[in-house]
Amino acid sequence: MDPFESLLVETRHQFHFTQRPLITLSYAQSLDGCLTEERGRPTALSGVEARRLTHSLRAAHDAILVGIGTVLADNPQLNVRMVNGPDPQPIVLDSRLRFPLDAVLLHGNCPPWIVTTPFADPERRLALQAAGARVLELPANPEGHVHLPTLLDYLGNSGLRSVMVEGGAGIITAFLEGMLVDQVIITIGLRYLGGLHVIDSSRNPAIQAIAPLPRLAHWDSLRVGDDLIIWGQPEKIS
Repeated sequence: MDPFESLLVETRHQFHFTQRPLITLSYAQSLDGCLTEERGRPTALSGVEARRLTHSLRAAHDAILVGIGTVLADNPQLNVRMVNGPDPQPIVLDSRLRFPLDAVLLHGNCPPWIVTTPFADPERRLALQAAGARVLELPANPEGHVHLPTLLDYLGNSGLRSVMVEGGAGIITAFLEGMLVDQVIITIGLRYLGGLHVIDSSRNPAIQAIAPLPRLAHWDSLRVGDDLIIWGQPEKIS
């Protein structure tokens, strides 16, 4: 069993002694730390082998979480296709309910949970519920986004024991800032993009002076096809 397969086994069986689920942050980036060439337009970064591992990870988690920007840019299915396994529950953070009524997520096997705030349009909420989505209203943080600790408590109390967070940049940054991630799995495509970086410094330009982002501890790596997979545990920098 290679190290990455061991990680999958551990993810499937890990038990949390808190009410919050295990959070796995997983995404693909370029050599220069970019998610895509241009905001709002997806860029294929990983090969078939790495994508298959990503789908194995999806099957090992109870839920998969993205931000509304990912839905608007990619119109993703967020299901398991390249391996055999159950589909995770799709969860979309959408503070203002911009979720499109023609999104493919509304026609999948698992209707999405759309998590919003009290600032969202009530009529839009009714329309999304009529289309099959489950709309959850949770408190907002000072920036007007969904308050993530409250969200994780809610998901744990709903019976979800593991959540795979896939992006985009704002979601990745928020989870890392809040030290809400248990493990990180990064696919690095061996090319440069010069595009949208993983860390969204525009959310809070002073964040580095307030709460430094974590380092990766207890890490390991594996070459998969033409890609490099790195994984480990976030650790606060003292």
